[in-house]
This record gives sequence, C-alpha cells and structure tokens, in this order.
Amino acid sequence: MDPEIQKMREVALVYLDRSGGLQKFVHDCKRYNDSKQSYAVYRFIISINPSDIAELDATLGNYILHNPLQAAQIFQSVCFIAIKTLSLIEQLQTEAQISILLKPTHLPPLPSYVLSFSAYPFNYTSQRFYMSEGIVIAMGTVTKYTQGARFLCTEETCPFSEGRFRYIRVHCPGATESATIRTDFVCSLCSSPLQEDMKFRVLGDKQIVEMIDAKVLNALKGYSNDKSHFRIQAFTLFLRDELANKMTIGNHYRIIGIPACVQNGLQATACIEVNSVQLCKPNGPSFLSDNFKYLLSLTSSSCWRFTAVLANIFASQVVPPGTYNTLKLAILLSLVQTCEKENADYLDLLIVTSDTLVIDRLLNYSLCLLPRGIRHAPSSEIFPSVSKDKHGTGSASIQACSAVLAKGGVCYIGDLSSYKKDKLELLQSVLESRTTTVFIPGKKYGEEADQQVTISLQTNFWSFVDVDSSSKKHIQKENFLIGQMDVSSIPANLVDVFGLLIYNEFPSCRLSSPLVHHILNKAINPEAMLYKVSQQFRTQDYEEFILFAKNLHVELSSEAENLIQGYYLASRRVRRDSIHGSTLSASALKILISLSKAHTKLSLRQTVLEEDALIAILLLESSLTLKHGTSPLCVAPNSVFPFDLSDENSLQQRDIYLMQCHHQLLKFIAAYGPGIHITTNEE
Repeated sequence: MDPEIQKMREVALVYLDRSGGLQKFVHDCKRYNDSKQSYAVYRFIISINPSDIAELDATLGNYILHNPLQAAQIFQSVCFIAIKTLSLIEQLQTEAQISILLKPTHLPPLPSYVLSFSAYPFNYTSQRFYMSEGIVIAMGTVTKYTQGARFLCTEETCPFSEGRFRYIRVHCPGATESATIRTDFVCSLCSSPLQEDMKFRVLGDKQIVEMIDAKVLNALKGYSNDKSHFRIQAFTLFLRDELANKMTIGNHYRIIGIPACVQNGLQATACIEVNSVQLCKPNGPSFLSDNFKYLLSLTSSSCWRFTAVLANIFASQVVPPGTYNTLKLAILLSLVQTCEKENADYLDLLIVTSDTLVIDRLLNYSLCLLPRGIRHAPSSEIFPSVSKDKHGTGSASIQACSAVLAKGGVCYIGDLSSYKKDKLELLQSVLESRTTTVFIPGKKYGEEADQQVTISLQTNFWSFVDVDSSSKKHIQKENFLIGQMDVSSIPANLVDVFGLLIYNEFPSCRLSSPLVHHILNKAINPEAMLYKVSQQFRTQDYEEFILFAKNLHVELSSEAENLIQGYYLASRRVRRDSIHGSTLSASALKILISLSKAHTKLSLRQTVLEEDALIAILLLESSLTLKHGTSPLCVAPNSVFPFDLSDENSLQQRDIYLMQCHHQLLKFIAAYGPGIHITTNEE
C-alpha cells in the first residue's frame, strides 16, 4: 500500500475522532443496523472543515479540496475498517457498499475557488469543489434517482451469480440515470453479462434547479448608471436527497458543489452537483452620507420638513426639483417599505397620468435604488408559470417571473390598461393575498396526481394608467362624484387593492416650464448635471439612504394608533352607500399603518408619531377621493404639498397648513367617529 495513502487514512481517522464525526458515524451505523435490512449501498455524510484538516495534514486537506472523489475513497476505507472492527453493521459485506459524501463547511476565500456564472470559460472538467452565488429562476418537482444498485452475474454456475455484493454501482457527480444503471456490464470472472438485482436498488430524491448570476438583476432594471457589459447564462443545479426542497424560487443562495457535464442525447449541459446550500441574506443597514445627516439636522425643528425636502429634491436627474412632489414622496415611502419578510407592510402604487413618458422615466429611475427593482418586460410573465423540464426527465419545472425576481423589492408592471382581463384578475388576487398558486397537471408531467404549489410574492407593485388612451377606449361615466377620477378602464376592485391611487400634478397640455427646460437640456446632453442638488445628493447616496431607512424597526405610538383608528372608523361611517355598505375596503387600515411606518422610516425615526399618521391619512384620503369622490373631511388634491417649497418660509407655511389639517381631522373624527375621543394638545 502507498505509504502516503496510509498516512492520509490515519489522519482522516484522527480528524473524525477530534471533530465528533466518528460519533455521528457510529450513530448512523446503528440506524442501519437496527433496520436489519440489507442495502446495496450504505450512505454516510461527513462534514469537513478544510481549515482544521489542513492544520492536521496539508496533503489530505489539499486532496479533499482538489480531488474530492478520490478523497472520499480514503474516508470510505477508514469507515469500512471501523464498521468491521467495531461490528457496527452486520449486513455489510464489502467496502464498495459504502458511499461517502464529503461536505466542506466552507472553501478558502480565494478567486480560484469561485465559479462565476457570468464568466467565460466555465470550468466544468476539473471535478473539484467550487463556490458560487446566484438567484434561483426555475425549480423542478422532486423525482427519484438511483443512489446505488447491486449487479449479479447471469451465469448460474458463476460464484458471483448470487449472494455476494461483488458488483456495486454508486451514483457519481454529474452522472445520469442511464450511466449509473447500464446494461453492458460483464462479469470479471466469466465474462458473462451482468444483470441488476432490483431488490437491492437504493433510491434517493433529486431536484433540478436553474440558477443565474445575481448580475441579471441589473439587466432587468429599467434604468441604470452601470454601463458595463457582461454575459448572462443560467446553469443547472442538481439537489439530491437531504438538499431537495432546500431552495426557494427567487431567493439568492451561495452554494458549494462539483461542476460536471451531463450528456442528453446530442446536447451537453454544464451543471453543478450541489454539496451544500446557504441562503444569502440581504445587506444590513448601510451608512448615511454627510449631506443627508446635515439636512436632517437642519430640518429637526419639524417632523414634516425632512421628508418634504427629500421628496422635493428627489430624482433631480430625471425631473426638476419641486415637480411631482406628491408622487415622489409616495415612491420614497414605497421604497422604504420593501423587505423579504412574510406578512410585511406592502405599499403598492397606481398612478393616473397623461404624461406617461415622464412618469415612466421617474419610476424607472426609482427602481435602480433597490437591489431588486424589476421592470416587467411585456414579452415575459408577471407571475410563475409551468413548463416541461428541458433535461429530458419529463417532469414539471416552475419558471420564475418578474414578481418573483423582485422579491424584497419592487415590480414595475407598466401601463395597467395594456393587460387583458385574466391578467388583471390574477393581479388582483395576488395583491389581496400576496401569493399565487401554480397548477401542475400530473398526467401531463408524468405524475400520479395533480399538484398545486403556492408561491409567496414579497414585492411592491407599481403601475400607471394612461388617462388619454383609456378615455378613448372606454365610454366615460356621467354620474361622477366631486373629486372622483375616471379610471373605468380598470376594474374597480383592482383599483381598490392598490395601496395608493395618485394623480400627477401636470397634465400634458400644460407642462411646467422647468420640466420643459429639463427635458430639452437632457435631450441635448444626457450626462449633464443640471442642478447643484444632483451633485450634493447623488444616486448612490439615495441607494445607501433607502437601504438604511428600510432596515429601521419602527413601532406605533398610542397617539398615532388612536388617530389612525379614529379616522378609519369615521371614514367607514361616512363613505358608504345603501346598496354596498361602506366603500372603504378592509385593507385601508393596513395601508394607513404601512404609510405611517414608511413616513417614520423616511424621517429616520423609530416611533410612529401623530405627524406621521397625519401624512398617511392625507395621502390615503386623496387616494380615496380619486376612487370614490370627496368626503366631509374634504382634503385638497395637493394636501401634502400645498405650496412650492422654495425657502424656509414656505416650509414654515406648510407646517402651519398641516397643523390646520390635523385640527380639521380631529373635528372630523369627533363628528363621525362612533364614540371615539382623542385628546388634543389644547386639552
């Protein structure tokens, strides 16, 4: 025996003893022994810490990292000797029956151990461990594969025709089912054909997953400052046994695995046999730029000023400061209410406009401030779909979509009036439940029974309605209430489930002079910085600001909670008709809380105050007025920004106006709220 191999076996035994792996191995053997059943293959998982084993013996550490299949044979010999010496499994006959899966806890943080899905060429020939990252864009259903099988000689007089476990086939990384179970094996003793003994076939779970480099998210944004070019290609992952169903479609994962090449007819597919899976968590809180900190200190005298200035100067690369302030505030509120938690406070936006080009540019720009801002392409699907697996298994594969890829971010779906009735109905269902169900017919995909897979969609949706085009396609209603907007081209129930309905300030027939100048100057010189504020508050600063603000944990104060509940109950009483009852949907309370929390985050505070609740109520009341007409509260269409914010005096005037709105709101609650009493400052 090679002395180097013998030394590595000794080191492997020492490592197993010191790491606790030997104790786990004995426990696994007991489970097999207690079953009293003979298997063709006994499978063991051994966790390996490359750093620890390299300290024991650098040769073995290098062997595990660069020749994992051969290194598994070393551990296989050690485990076989341990089983025989300690009589751990009575049924075991040969060393070939032991299948060892080495699972490294990590790989060295060096470029040579990283496999990029967007780099070329893709090294799939060296069967060693690599680490990679990506987003799951397709998932197949769980099917079976052969872990191992026993073969017997067909010649009855041959000693290997029965009893002994002489010929064992075990699955290797990248091997197909036809490669593991073949029909051309011959006996080494008599050269007769071998035949599988079906009683001893060991089956395991297998799942095929498609993953793509996270850089794809930059390509799916509507607007980006990143001008670099890169190649994007999806790669196939094989999840086996304990890793099946360990991934969720749309999530970002870091994997360790062995690349391989799978031959399917004339087509060869590069793939990775996954060894371990780790979920990549979103980046934690970032840092604020000094300019934002200075702006916060300047506006600290009022709870409303910081967010007002923020909205006023936001997106100055796309629209002039001071324009579309209500819409820009709503966008910022929606941006900070993005997270990957279930039952989160979502904030969807539906914009009614005749300036589709300007609004589209503004929304595209805003998407780029999030890691997962996705602009939906009309040629693709918004929600998950099912197709046949392309690797020849015939099983179903669930394909990701714009809404899934926008997990924890925003999905911008464009003009709502361009979608057909069935898509709008599906969108309404998703907005109500934040889930979608994919139906998999069993007969079509080789399954015994039909399946239904429910997928959670954790994203905010943005859309707009072009009032000019919708008014031409649909006959306008005549019985409008005061303040009500004609959105008859969109089903009323769908409009109701959007958090906010916003009407932009400038109809196309009378664009503001600053906006016209901005559009012309940008057309002449797209890279020009037209305003000083664009240099002081860069796009990168806003990205960091939103990342910081969205991770703040906020809680409702009792005063804000009372104000929200009082307004909600009073509104339900006044907004009702004799046929349908209250026109205020049950989701309005959740929207109010979401808006209040979003304004608190945008103000960089952690307690929701009455001032935050007031902004939320004014925004929602304006939205309800557009949907159902005005109420006795009677807020102005531009109630959040009644004045142009040109200097400190205009900010002071706005504060006074909002305090008057607060007083008016308290009167409204006192008049229409059923038995609600809210303490005012005067009291």
